Amino acid sequence: MEDAKSNNSSGKKYDVENGSIIGDSNRVEICNSSSRRIVPEPVVAPSMETNMNIIQTYQLPLTKAKKYPAVQTLLLAYQSLGVVYGDLGTSPVNVFSSTRLANLTADDLLGTFSLIFWTLTLLVLVKYVFIVLHANDHGEGGTFALYSYLCRHINFRSKLTIHNVRMESVEGMAYYSQAESGSPLRSKTKKFLERSCAAQNFLTFVVLLGTCMVIGDGALTPATCVLSALQGIQSLSPKITQDHVVFMSLIMLIALFTFQRCGTSKVSFCFTPIMLLWFATNVSVGIYNISKYYPSVLKALSPHYIVKFVSRNGKTAWNLLGAVFLSITGAEAMFADLGHFNKRAIQLAFSFVVYPSLVLSYAGETAYLVRYPENINNAYYSSLPKSVYWPMFVISTLAAIVASQSMISASFSIVKQSVALGCFPRVNIIHTSSKHEGQIYSPEINYILMILCVTLVLGFKGGVELANAYGVVVIWVMIITTFLTTLVMLLIWKTNMILILGFFFPYTIIEGCFMTSLLNKIPQGGWVPFAISAFFLTIMLSWTYGRSKKNEYEADRKMSLPELNQMLSSYRAPGICFFFTDLVNGIPPIIRHYIQHTNSVRDIMVIVTVTTLPIKTVLLQERFNVGKLGSVEGVYRCLIQFGYKDSQSMEGDDFVTLMITKLQEQAESTTEKQKIDTAADRGTVFVLGRTILKSNKGWFARFTIDYLYRFLQNNSRPAISMLQIPPDKTIQVGMLYEI
Repeated sequence: MEDAKSNNSSGKKYDVENGSIIGDSNRVEICNSSSRRIVPEPVVAPSMETNMNIIQTYQLPLTKAKKYPAVQTLLLAYQSLGVVYGDLGTSPVNVFSSTRLANLTADDLLGTFSLIFWTLTLLVLVKYVFIVLHANDHGEGGTFALYSYLCRHINFRSKLTIHNVRMESVEGMAYYSQAESGSPLRSKTKKFLERSCAAQNFLTFVVLLGTCMVIGDGALTPATCVLSALQGIQSLSPKITQDHVVFMSLIMLIALFTFQRCGTSKVSFCFTPIMLLWFATNVSVGIYNISKYYPSVLKALSPHYIVKFVSRNGKTAWNLLGAVFLSITGAEAMFADLGHFNKRAIQLAFSFVVYPSLVLSYAGETAYLVRYPENINNAYYSSLPKSVYWPMFVISTLAAIVASQSMISASFSIVKQSVALGCFPRVNIIHTSSKHEGQIYSPEINYILMILCVTLVLGFKGGVELANAYGVVVIWVMIITTFLTTLVMLLIWKTNMILILGFFFPYTIIEGCFMTSLLNKIPQGGWVPFAISAFFLTIMLSWTYGRSKKNEYEADRKMSLPELNQMLSSYRAPGICFFFTDLVNGIPPIIRHYIQHTNSVRDIMVIVTVTTLPIKTVLLQERFNVGKLGSVEGVYRCLIQFGYKDSQSMEGDDFVTLMITKLQEQAESTTEKQKIDTAADRGTVFVLGRTILKSNKGWFARFTIDYLYRFLQNNSRPAISMLQIPPDKTIQVGMLYEI
């Protein structure tokens, strides 16, 4: 074996026989079955040969949460009012009108208000504001953030998990962190999750289900909020029917979805003033109604009114929980939108503005209904003083649009994360702002949501069934959040077991009560979120299953280094070839297919794998990792790692220049450096594989692969559009995978 000439020191060993770096602290060890040589490695920016069974690399400190000055935190808290709290803030419009209680007494209304107050306090203020917001992943929130937070501490290796590639080469990155051993239960749980593919697949399913529920919320929220806001106009004239309200709602909703292409930045500057005006006017009306109709209404803050209400009404009180739960729809947005602001800003905005405003709004409605219980079907608008009715109607309609906009934008962000993590077909993602990476627009998802939203409005016409459907989708997201947060507390935070049980069991019982109440609404519209979630879940699971089978096929049929070396002994054309593959460890079989049909390879061939981690951004020094592929002349491996909000552009000269620099850092001689320079001067080409899967197994596999996955593959955007590779320098190679 030839001696390598270099002066390296980044801590990597290269296994020539199978093309792997096998690790060391300060030296590179080139080895095969017969001999070993130790050579130094050049001091360069942290980079590592990946996709080839790398075991140990450098260790970087974990990134710390960004600290904001007090003034900036207050500004972010102010801005969050228009982005985060639109849905939650407009809930007083439809809660009491969804109760459908008959023969109301003052005690019934006080018990209902007490239920609303303690639901807001326990499930939103205590759970989300003081507990769940701390379970963020480097400042990012939501279901994917909880999942990625766990992935950084637990090594998930199941083929069906979203983050199914935990390469040893990157375990030293700032993104990853190993959870230290703690209590016996903690250690046993961690080992069980790492060893059990069934448990990992179940956790993946739970995460995907929660994601699909939130996407479904993007259709339910506009339909419910806009209809609820416009229904107030009926109280002015008996000639205005529900059909008129539906027609106006459809016009507004279609306009809302049509203008999504303009981007949220075009209208976001007015979101916060609208919501601030909404909260201020609701507080004023609430105080007015309390003082005028029932000044002692705040006594219902005592939980004993709940006990009296439940004991007196029994099953009726149980059924009422579904309507009461509508008071906290939108609470999950506080966690999902965390990355746009920060934890302290979200906490301040809710604790000092949103929470007291909602309590006073519901108290004011209750005070009015104690005097006029017959108006409960249109409680919010009936409780407004006549002199401010029209201004409040306009404000509530604008607030409903804000609430709709925030959930539609959240759906775009979630789909983008799903696409980046490989569990959703590639769709067009358009960045609508040059300054804010998170402001995006997806035409396909936008029009799917619009069709779903219009269908819901026409199908339910604003009845209570739509409100029932709205509640069901949110409770399941909350239950999933409780489950994942409990795992975080047990495996990462090393929380005292008494506190873990004090979180898990009470919230499981409370949310379970709401869930069972809402399940009773399934025949009355509660089936809608399950149907929407099933639609998106079928897409996600089919796509994830197909990709896992593709990766399994490639892993079983990957090339060996001797085979590649033998095939490369034929004619080598001048230039550099970047060959893109999803295979993490080893050389994909499509390269064999490519060489057999072209009979030539460029002088320099770089096998590139692009991965997207479930994290907002990857540090620049960790993004490009290049290494030489054993002793094969002119062949290198490169791992490019992006966060789901990093730009993946490879057009222009910057990418090629950076890659050439990385390749020269791996050169072992002056001759090799000159060869790289010469090849760069002769041009570059990007080669993409286009694989078609065909199943020869059971009916389930054939149906999923041959029909569902292939349909999604044929109708998704090509990989070149996602990677932003120059199309005039791209070659696509097709191959049939019979699995």
